Amino acid sequence: MERITVGPLEFSRIVYGMWRLGDDTDTSPAHVQAKVEACLAQGITTMDQADIYGDYGAEELLGNAFRASPGLRDKVELVTKCDIIAPIGKHAGKRVKYYDTSATYITGAVENSLSVMGVDVIDLLLIHRPDPLMDHEETGRALDDLVAQGKVRAVGVSNFKAHDWNLLQSGMQSPLVTNQVELSVMHHTPFTDGDVAWMQEAGVPIMAWSPLAGGRLFGPEGASVHEVLNRIGTAFGVGADAVAVAWLLRHPARIMPVMGTNNMNRIKGLADAMKVKLDREDWFEIYTAALGHEVA
Repeated sequence: MERITVGPLEFSRIVYGMWRLGDDTDTSPAHVQAKVEACLAQGITTMDQADIYGDYGAEELLGNAFRASPGLRDKVELVTKCDIIAPIGKHAGKRVKYYDTSATYITGAVENSLSVMGVDVIDLLLIHRPDPLMDHEETGRALDDLVAQGKVRAVGVSNFKAHDWNLLQSGMQSPLVTNQVELSVMHHTPFTDGDVAWMQEAGVPIMAWSPLAGGRLFGPEGASVHEVLNRIGTAFGVGADAVAVAWLLRHPARIMPVMGTNNMNRIKGLADAMKVKLDREDWFEIYTAALGHEVA
């Protein structure tokens, strides 16, 4: 499995996303560990979490697996996120969904994540969503302090535009090392609206969430795209989903797809995307199907 340098860290090119971990019928430590081990067998070592996942319960499910299997934590790079407060789970009493990038909230969220996952340090902490009420100097200091205290190794963001990134970075000493954004064959506008371009120019490695478009790729909306993906996949001996991921990997911006599934067979096949080598014509054939017309 290819490795990507992300600030002071090294991540596997494909990341396992745990946003659906709590949706599985089996959330036992042994089953969660089996998912992690299936990833490790393919060289997928980077695990993506967030405090809000699983109604604020997914981090603890992973922590239970770490506690049941000493040494498992040391085999992975651990990513988590914070700042979304939604009226579910432990925040069920809140009146409205909102973001909180205050120092108090960020610090408390990290302490809670460390506790429920039973770990000493988070490899990468991301601010989950841009906060229109963010005091960038306060937020920046809080992130710097967490790095200085050794509670997180590096910090980044998720769903940020260039101006959001620049504002937060201006209030920090530590560098922001990545931006996790939505990218897929079905959500391709970031390739042409400047969202990918500024990160590519700055050398910021990109984490891509929902690389299979939340399943839309396999429904009526994605039928024409799926047909092309399936034909190309047949030539490589892989499924259409692997080709969709390979389409992202083919881009020179060092994109790291974050793959989320509870199906063990699919987990075991996540690395199939690495078998697919798309040439430029392949890439544009898929892109043309997604656009619904040829490029201008």
